[in-house]
Amino acid sequence: MKSSESWLQTASLEEIKRGYMEEGPAYICVCCGYRTESGIIYPEDGVLYEAARYMRVHIEKAHGSVFEYLLELDKSVTGLSDVQRGLLSQFYEGKKDTEVQKALGIGSASTIRNHRFVLKEKERQAKIFLALMELLKSKDTQAPAEWVSPVTRHEHTIHPNSFDITEQDREKVLNKYFPEGTGGRLTTFHMQQKHKYIVLIEIAKRFETERKYSEKQVNELLKEVHDDYVEIRRYLVDYGLLEREPDGSQYWLGSHADQQSAEVGKQERKAKGEQEKMDRRKELQEQAKEVKTEAGVYQIRNERNGKVYIDSTLNLKTINGQRFMLQMGSHLNRRLQAEWNEYGENAFVIEVLETLKQDDNPYYDSKDALAKCLNRWFEQLEPYGDQGYHGDKKQSAE
Repeated sequence: MKSSESWLQTASLEEIKRGYMEEGPAYICVCCGYRTESGIIYPEDGVLYEAARYMRVHIEKAHGSVFEYLLELDKSVTGLSDVQRGLLSQFYEGKKDTEVQKALGIGSASTIRNHRFVLKEKERQAKIFLALMELLKSKDTQAPAEWVSPVTRHEHTIHPNSFDITEQDREKVLNKYFPEGTGGRLTTFHMQQKHKYIVLIEIAKRFETERKYSEKQVNELLKEVHDDYVEIRRYLVDYGLLEREPDGSQYWLGSHADQQSAEVGKQERKAKGEQEKMDRRKELQEQAKEVKTEAGVYQIRNERNGKVYIDSTLNLKTINGQRFMLQMGSHLNRRLQAEWNEYGENAFVIEVLETLKQDDNPYYDSKDALAKCLNRWFEQLEPYGDQGYHGDKKQSAE
């Protein structure tokens, strides 16, 4: 039995336009190969149809229209760019140039008129090419008997995993293209691929899990999002957010959509956690301003192996910031951070070694005094190699 691709390949232009071929008593859909046979009555929604009429019913229910099915074929088959496919979809709905420009967000009304001219020119060229190929058939004995390139649905070249999407990206894009909220309408679908993917993930949330939809139901749902529902449906399928039967008779929410929803939730929780940490840091900074400052030298000691990290600060109240940086994995001393990650927070203590005494002498340099104090502790403890986290005696900290 021929595949649906073979029927489309061997059908004449008139048969493709009509949507089905006649082969003896059978009527065959050129889109999917579905067959009806003369003499059999086909019931549908309480109505009885003879074979030819029911084939037209099938095409409408399974494919929407032959035009929509053909428009979804891959670029290698149609030779159409994404922009041209979008334009044809709009023209098919009878849109005026100004309406098309608004829907697609490209150029101006004059730009749309120019696109119409280019498409008409493409049509004229196609007629000449078809005539040439028909004339060639009687002369070219080496030509293949059938069209061998597979007929496939349109697929976009950018893979979703190539997008690096942050929570900030998602929020910015959704606010831009859904000004009335994500439950409202989309302003345009003419945007860069990364933004399309973010928008499509949000649109996929409107579909119920474990529910099957007909193509008509999908279209009705997507019409509430944007007028260019055919293009949006195509992208949802291409990115695996929607899956469907090969003949387009049924659609359902794809597993990729569930994964992306989970990923979005994870990003939202992560962003919330980051915000809470930032708020806590700000709170600590405000508290520090209200406390009298004391300069001094402190150490971070690993109680498991005795190794220490030594440093000084003009405000000993800020040494808890060292713990915070270690918890965040952002401490400047890589050796200390590595063992903190290995042994865990409970293996370390932070201790004040010496508080710098205040001096009212107007020539007193607190920074210089603190540096000398730190050097004394380095000489005393020698926190290098197996005894500490500092590289060598020439440097007090990394």
